[in-house]
Amino acid sequence: MNKSEAIIQEVKKKIYGKDTVIRTVLAAMIAGGHVLIEDVPGVGKTTLALSFSKAMGLNYGRVQFTPDVLPSDITGFSIYDKETGTMKYQPGNVFHNLFLADELNRASSRTQSALLEAMEEGQVTVDDKTYLLPTPFITFATQNPSGAAGTSLLPDSQLDRFTIRISMGYPSLKSEMAMIHSRQADGIDREIEQVCTVEEMCQMQAECKNVHVADSMLEYIVKLVAATRENSSIERGASPRATLALTDMAKAHAYVKGQDYITPDDVKIVFEHVIAHRILLTSEADIQGVKVSDVLEEIVKTVATPKV
Repeated sequence: MNKSEAIIQEVKKKIYGKDTVIRTVLAAMIAGGHVLIEDVPGVGKTTLALSFSKAMGLNYGRVQFTPDVLPSDITGFSIYDKETGTMKYQPGNVFHNLFLADELNRASSRTQSALLEAMEEGQVTVDDKTYLLPTPFITFATQNPSGAAGTSLLPDSQLDRFTIRISMGYPSLKSEMAMIHSRQADGIDREIEQVCTVEEMCQMQAECKNVHVADSMLEYIVKLVAATRENSSIERGASPRATLALTDMAKAHAYVKGQDYITPDDVKIVFEHVIAHRILLTSEADIQGVKVSDVLEEIVKTVATPKV
């Protein structure tokens, strides 16, 4: 069993019936990206993040976002040290390998923006001094669906920094029964074992970068993203950052499967997860009830698939 499969099997001890979600999230982590999980409360978003941190030996930190959480709670702050007579930096909660921003869209826009530099550049700047975050640094953010009480929409600049957006969804009947049974007196609530180290995680990320992308596949990826900018139902298409993210995710998806090259299927499987949160539908499409998923599915069908 390779390292990726071992991690997946450990996470499945706590997350039932969500194999595709687990594999996609692991691919995003190996790609060095950040994960936005959008769903209703109670479906296992926080458990998913904690399970990955345990299985992969990642230093884990969590902040429950509320309207009164301040940017300094995230990035840290300087405080006067009487003994030395100087200002001493106190690191914030973001200084972890895996940082969980729980219910991020309940915080103010000012606090949300405190994560922008950390997610893009792996560092924070406080009082004109820059502090590097640990390697690897991965942000998991959860948010309740738009319109839920006490939520504030994430700005487009922040959404664009998440490599993927994914939903857990409700479990199947069989999976939910298995979850309940594991919590009973006669059930077996299996604990997650660490099967990976931080060093091995960094090695996996480095190996993923070496996954081969043929010129025909590069052209296919670029054409898919370009199609989002030309579709009549889309007012704002995906950015070049989305093109890079789609390429990285396709490589990571192939890597998790044990391949050293990507295929069209690797691109198609991750396409919606990478693109859906980066585009904006026209007002006409909204009025007509057009779904982003339907538009992206049509784009995949329209753009010619290259031969491998």
